[in-house]
Order: sequence, then structure tokens, then C-alpha cells
Amino acid sequence: MKATGEEVTIVMIEDDEGHARLIEKNVRRAGVHNPIIPFTLGNTALDFILGESRDGRVSENRYLLILLDLNLPDMSGIDILGQIKQNEFTRRLPVVVLTTTDDEREIQKCYDLGANVYITKPVDYEGFATAIRNLGLFFSVIQVP
Repeated sequence: MKATGEEVTIVMIEDDEGHARLIEKNVRRAGVHNPIIPFTLGNTALDFILGESRDGRVSENRYLLILLDLNLPDMSGIDILGQIKQNEFTRRLPVVVLTTTDDEREIQKCYDLGANVYITKPVDYEGFATAIRNLGLFFSVIQVP
């Protein structure tokens, strides 16, 4: 996955270690070899994406794709999404919401805030693995602005 010749870094914000391993394994299996930086807490992920000052300038010339779980121990993924999409330096970063929540209002809220893709994690292992493999194939063809 490239962005105008630059390598894209995947930022994975997922507190469930089993899900994180499964996501990485299936993204790799789909032939995506971009670096993946995992975070289990929203605040540390935001420090990386927006910088500790949270002004976003740190990401001005970075090519990131964000995989975001909505249910995190320290803050809501919706808050993270909002902060990323409201910042002038990060608002164009693609955000893929990957969560167990299939509440229609929550899905709509994520799209209203600027999520690019919303994927509900299937409860069974095989369904989840297939969804992530398909996501990996998607990553292999998309261009990041």
C-alpha cells in the first residue's frame, strides 16, 4: 500500500490482543507488508497520531491508515475518530472502524464523523478471519491521499 510513492504505516488501535494478532496475520496473508504499529489505548494512539500537544502537526507529512476499534479501555473510539477527523493535519487520513458493535446509530455516527469504512467483527473466528483477509486485499489496492 502506497501513497504517492511513500509507504503507508498502518496504525492499529485494538485492545484485544487476540484480535490484534488475527488482524495482523490476515493482513499479512493478503500480501500487505506495510509496517503496523499497534496501540491498546486510545490516548497513546492519539499521542502518536496527533502528537503529545494534540495539534496534529506531527502527522503533516506522514502517510497513515488507521484501524480503529470503538471499544477501548481508556476512551471511546468515536472520540478518537472525532479528534482525528477534526484536525487539519489528520482529517484526510483513512480510518477503518473495526468493531463488534453493529448498532445502526453508532455506524451512522462514525460515517458522519468521517470514517472511511465500518466493518463489524463477526463473532466466529472464521468469519472474522475472512473479513480481515478481505480488508487486507482492500489495503493492497487503495491509495492513501
